[in-house]
Amino acid sequence: MKKRGRDWAAAAACLLLAGGLGTVSLFVGSFPLSLSQIGSILTGGMEGTLEAQVFWQLRFPRMCMGLLAGWALGLAGGVYQTVFRNPLASPDLTGVASGASLGAACAIVLGAGTRLEIMGGSFLMGMAALALVLLLVGAARLERTGSYILAGVIVSSLAEAGLMTLKVMADPERELAAIEVWTMGSLSAMTADKLPLPAAAVVLCTVALLLLRRPILMLSLGDEQARSLGLDPVFWRGVLLTLTTLMVAAVVSVLGAVAFVGLIAPHIARLLLGRRGGPYLPLCGLVGGAVLLCADLPARVYTLPLSIFTVLLAVPVLAALLWRRKEGAYGDDA
Repeated sequence: MKKRGRDWAAAAACLLLAGGLGTVSLFVGSFPLSLSQIGSILTGGMEGTLEAQVFWQLRFPRMCMGLLAGWALGLAGGVYQTVFRNPLASPDLTGVASGASLGAACAIVLGAGTRLEIMGGSFLMGMAALALVLLLVGAARLERTGSYILAGVIVSSLAEAGLMTLKVMADPERELAAIEVWTMGSLSAMTADKLPLPAAAVVLCTVALLLLRRPILMLSLGDEQARSLGLDPVFWRGVLLTLTTLMVAAVVSVLGAVAFVGLIAPHIARLLLGRRGGPYLPLCGLVGGAVLLCADLPARVYTLPLSIFTVLLAVPVLAALLWRRKEGAYGDDA
């Protein structure tokens, strides 16, 4: 009963925080909107006005995408850290985010004209990065979970080299600026027409991952234990990583690579719950949404990339985790 009460309290706190940040974000921007104006827009009283267009075409989609992207990155990080049994596992450090960014950049340089083409390039390169990580681990015959992180660093470095090459090749007036957006992340170009495709991908993958919560928890016990319980670790790890890669690629194709959200959200969720059971995975998503919205508020005020502020938010969280590990308060598998 005590654990259940803590679960409900953590979930309620994160819901309120994410909802509050989402509400505040509707008011913040270069075009001012007052509370009375937003109320009138929501009730249909300002239909056809510039204020209504700004709200429905820019402000509201940006808030929704911030929540969706943060949810996807946080949930993906929770799955990665659970499946790999490593506190450093995240889309950033396993090569997926860098590969997805490289795919989006390749699509831009090759003249991709639609959001679907950019998302497809992002997904294909994200999957290629993941496949290369698995190939490196298999070739080295090292099944320890830390090997996946090392292989991810190698793949991320290759992807970064590819991005730098594309920057040199890109048209400085058009393509280079677009690639820079993807490498640092931004919601400034978010509009209503860009929302449906990534939203559909995130929702479908979220439903699938939550339904597959049992295999995720079984993989957290280790491959040998999972096999003894009748689970094929290789097959299920491939399924789970494919779903998380699709989610990450979907959001990267819209706002670019955002640093550290997928790394710190699971740690905050675990600190709130005290364990990885119960509503851990949904809480990772909620925390991720709150973190990204919190970073987007100063990003839109100062017109700076998202990753600047997600890094600033990550520093105290990671410092606190380091201190807790020093004191032995977080456990060996933290």
